[in-house]
Amino acid sequence: MDLVVGRVAKSHGVRGEVVVDIRTDDPESRFAPGTDLRGRLPRGGGEKTFTVTAARQHAGRLLLSLDEVADRSAADALRGTLFLIDSTDVDSGDDPDEFYDHELEGLPVSTIDGREVGRVASVLHLPGGEILAVTTPEGAEVLIPFVREIVPTVTSDLIEIDPPDGLLDPEA
Repeated sequence: MDLVVGRVAKSHGVRGEVVVDIRTDDPESRFAPGTDLRGRLPRGGGEKTFTVTAARQHAGRLLLSLDEVADRSAADALRGTLFLIDSTDVDSGDDPDEFYDHELEGLPVSTIDGREVGRVASVLHLPGGEILAVTTPEGAEVLIPFVREIVPTVTSDLIEIDPPDGLLDPEA
């Protein structure tokens, strides 16, 4: 399974740098100069390998120079490119409160009293925090804030939630 470690947001300047939205907890090693990045190009453009020649922070964002990108128009063409790694190349670590998205996706979700809610379809990363997008057995989507007060238990085979009133049934 592929994991996204970054996404090209846009080009920067005229020398072909790209602004990358970081989606990894280890950007220093994932985007270190000399590192090869596997990129899934936008709009069905296939995959291509890029070599990082320089990485720097600018205004709170990561800027990358890539050996294969010489100018702004080449950088513009990469907008939306996803940088990927194989999930077998990552260690989940020892922290029981740390999870990779692929470890959560597909897990069943139930309330702490055993009521079935659905399965995690995806994990949304928003400025305010993470949200679990859960598909119910009826096919509806429920968004659950991924905070300890609402999601007290996560195991390798189940997520238990303690939803506040109205989270699962806004009409109630």
